[in-house]
Amino acid sequence: MSLTRHFLIRTYGCQMNVHDSEKVANLLHHDGYASASSENDADVLIINTCSIREKAEHRLYSDLGLLRAWKEERSGRVLGVAGCVAQQEGDAILRRFPFVDFAFGPHNLRLVPEMIGAAQQGQRSVRTDEAADLARFDLPERHPAFEGQTPGRAYLTVMEGCDMFCSFCVVPNTRGREISRPAEGIVAEAISLAGRGVREVTLLGQTVNAYGRHDLRRGRAEIAGTVAFAELLGRLDAIEGIERVRYTSPHPIFYDEALIAAHGKLASLCPHVHLPVQSGSDAVLERMRRRYRADDYRALVERLRAARPDLAITTDLIVGFPGETEEDFRRTLALVRDVGFVDSFSFKYSPRPHTSAAELEDVVSPAEAQARLEEIQTLQRGLTLDYHRSRVGQTVPVLVEGGSRRGAGQVSGRDPHHRVVNFSVPREPGPRPGALASLRIVEATPHSLIGELQDSTSPGRAAVKPERRRADGTGRSAAVEG
Repeated sequence: MSLTRHFLIRTYGCQMNVHDSEKVANLLHHDGYASASSENDADVLIINTCSIREKAEHRLYSDLGLLRAWKEERSGRVLGVAGCVAQQEGDAILRRFPFVDFAFGPHNLRLVPEMIGAAQQGQRSVRTDEAADLARFDLPERHPAFEGQTPGRAYLTVMEGCDMFCSFCVVPNTRGREISRPAEGIVAEAISLAGRGVREVTLLGQTVNAYGRHDLRRGRAEIAGTVAFAELLGRLDAIEGIERVRYTSPHPIFYDEALIAAHGKLASLCPHVHLPVQSGSDAVLERMRRRYRADDYRALVERLRAARPDLAITTDLIVGFPGETEEDFRRTLALVRDVGFVDSFSFKYSPRPHTSAAELEDVVSPAEAQARLEEIQTLQRGLTLDYHRSRVGQTVPVLVEGGSRRGAGQVSGRDPHHRVVNFSVPREPGPRPGALASLRIVEATPHSLIGELQDSTSPGRAAVKPERRRADGTGRSAAVEG
């Protein structure tokens, strides 16, 4: 009988939560644990939570209610709650669910092995203190047993927290204030990932393009080890083996000329930006405290597309925000049409604790909010299908992820524009997960593209290539002939 203990992590929410779960999994591998194939095999179960919307929070409480039986089924099992709801609720979770052993927020990932050890000794604990120092980024390299969700791709944290305090958003209360990681550590991690076969990195931050802004404004960037975001992208572009760089989620007000220009200059920077807008109404944007107007957003999109004409833009949208009139909603529909979003994530407004929007009056009825959500999603489905149809006939490099959701023996991956491409493998062996395959787009569906595998594999960088780059020995990028 094996003495190795096994863990399982359930993750809800954004890419930051997914990456936090990966960090915890890596820590547990370093602490001698192995991944469990199912809950039945797990000795430790951690639920990593999201509190952006009320629905995710309710899902946590529903899951915890069902997990009492799991905990009691075998002596010695440990149950923990992580993430934004844990940060928000803290001790209340342990009071409400006496079988939960510990809870911890996003700043305390490094303490998980310690909290598990305490739980095994019968001690319950809560760690929701906010760490204002850089120690939170000091994590071990990938353990040999660690496997990311998708071979060939990896998330890379560049900053955490948010100082924007949008009226609807709980993130500043759960993730804390902005803190940027030194560029040297980011580049070193990217080099390490490239050495392990990672071809695509996605830079993460709550307002990722605000990276380093406080240090630069205060004249302490050299001391802090940070640089402008566009310069950071250039350093990553110079790394051998990193074929693709993405970043999420940016804020529209933190685009400068250098960042816009980078989309036309850096070969690894993917032709896709997820650029949250939330609303097309200036009145609603003001109540949301988004700090830009709808026409400012339109102008930014035009500048980005001037730098990279094939840029695919996706977004986030909230409908039913307090005080949103029918005219406000029509303005949002107009912006969606004007920009021609390739895709969007749209949601009904959900009041969150400790946010100023929760105190606003003129609440939109649930029925009206639902009707608006359905209308905007119908519009988006048409725009997405139109875009997909425009891609038919192109040949693109696709980073293979694995089996397709469509089944039928198909394989799936993503192209540089972040679109899902499904394809069949006419003969074995086909391209393995993590490989770049050259595909000709032969069909469009509402949700994905259908590709046909070509005889040769792609060199990796985007099919429509901006100026190529190489490392020039200084760690920065220098132009070379493409």
